[in-house]
Amino acid sequence: MADYENFVQAELPRLLRYATMLTGEREQAADLVQDVLVKVYRRWSRISDADHPDRYVVRMVTNGYLSWRRSRAARVFATGDLPDEARPGDFATDHALREDMWQRLARLPRRQRAVVVLRYYEQAPDAEIADLLGCAQGTVRAHAHRALATLRDGLTIEQMAEAKES
Repeated sequence: MADYENFVQAELPRLLRYATMLTGEREQAADLVQDVLVKVYRRWSRISDADHPDRYVVRMVTNGYLSWRRSRAARVFATGDLPDEARPGDFATDHALREDMWQRLARLPRRQRAVVVLRYYEQAPDAEIADLLGCAQGTVRAHAHRALATLRDGLTIEQMAEAKES
């Protein structure tokens, strides 16, 4: 099981960041990743034989997020719990713009949010996203298109210009 421990040690920070981007809360992300890692431990002999066990586990986190039953309190998107990588600066205007965007992201349907996080945060290509979500690449592009339209809806021209500059 040393192999499993090494895998977890190497992948845990990435999995927690990814899950935080999906859920919007560090505590929920930690719960989600913990649940997945328990399942991974039970199946480690099969998972470790896969070509890319890290991708397999990311898929498990994604599926866990998509099927997660969340309480009403868990639907509040806590912008203060974002990973440090999501906070490039600490200026008031940037903060307000980011907070507005996080609130918009929180209102996206889960699959659209997963596509946005995978595409723009994880830098995953459409083919990999389609594989992770178990859908066609065209579906991924449709989810991304709808998500971006929703995220843009209501943004002022000034806010869009500021977002492009940063």
